[in-house]
Amino acid sequence: MNKLFEVANRYIETSDWKIIAVLKFCLISLGVMLGMCVKKEHKKPVLIAALAVFFASYIPLMVKFYKTFQACRKE
Repeated sequence: MNKLFEVANRYIETSDWKIIAVLKFCLISLGVMLGMCVKKEHKKPVLIAALAVFFASYIPLMVKFYKTFQACRKE
């Protein structure tokens, strides 16, 4: 497992923002396809879980982006 994380870290280090954007489009497409497979009666709990994960990950990412943006503006 550690080797997998090492490879993933190296991949990210050698990628630029365009590669990361394509990766994100790939993952969101997978998420949409999986979401379409959820039975109608289970959609609401899945949506709630997805929203929780989204906000739990989005907020720290945007805080870091904002701090980086502020640091670049000061230069």
